[in-house]
Amino acid sequence: MDKRSVAGDMGGKEDAKMLESPIEQYIESLRKHVEEQDPVFLISVVVALAAIIITCVFLKYFLTSKTVRSAVLLVGLCDSGKTLLFSRLVSGKFKRTQTSITDSSAPYKAKSDKGATWTLIDLPGHDSLRAQYLEKFKSAARAIVFVVDSAIFQKEVRDVAEFLYVLLTDSVICRNTPTLLVACNKQDITMAKSAKLIQQQLEKELNTLRVTRSAALSSQDGSVGGSVFLGKKGKDFEFSQLPMRVEFLECTALGNKAEEGEADIKSLEKSLAKL
Repeated sequence: MDKRSVAGDMGGKEDAKMLESPIEQYIESLRKHVEEQDPVFLISVVVALAAIIITCVFLKYFLTSKTVRSAVLLVGLCDSGKTLLFSRLVSGKFKRTQTSITDSSAPYKAKSDKGATWTLIDLPGHDSLRAQYLEKFKSAARAIVFVVDSAIFQKEVRDVAEFLYVLLTDSVICRNTPTLLVACNKQDITMAKSAKLIQQQLEKELNTLRVTRSAALSSQDGSVGGSVFLGKKGKDFEFSQLPMRVEFLECTALGNKAEEGEADIKSLEKSLAKL
């Protein structure tokens, strides 16, 4: 073997040893230092570090969820008046509307001392569009305003209940528990049903729907395929059984004189101020 090659190998080993030596010395010194410490002190340090990490993780989750869930969704059947209600809330003015085929959004400042600002989002009411837009925005919902046409509620009670059933059994909505405000609109019309009557009839209709669809819920925790059991098992359904805050209120987005009339949405604004 070439002497120069042997000398080169030996020189490389010496260099590696010199590089490793300071690191090994530091590690050895650190090990001895730790061994010399009081075990109680070491445990205290570990517990303190763990507490800091847990606090940081919790704060990140808490702040992120608060930031993301800043939307107020306006949902309901077609012609329930939710798009005009959206306009009244955002601008305070009457605006001629037509059936929505896409979402509309605008900032809404709550009428309260805090003056919090939410993103108000009007979702299409057509049954062929509801699902995709609900899927798009449900994770961001801080509150859901479900608009009901009080004047023709008796004719639409089944359709209203079916839409509500989809919302109230959605696993994401049940986990996030956004506030549910059922806005019984068009109270200026003579044939309009009261909020109390609408609540009672919806509870009965939802109870019937739950019975007819309960066969699909087969898992032990009451959920399957992204759906959650509605209310409490073995009891007739009531909105008070839901994990989120539910409030029924009366409002009028149009008014007796159409664009010249005064809207009556104070009860809705008051509820939104509590978010």
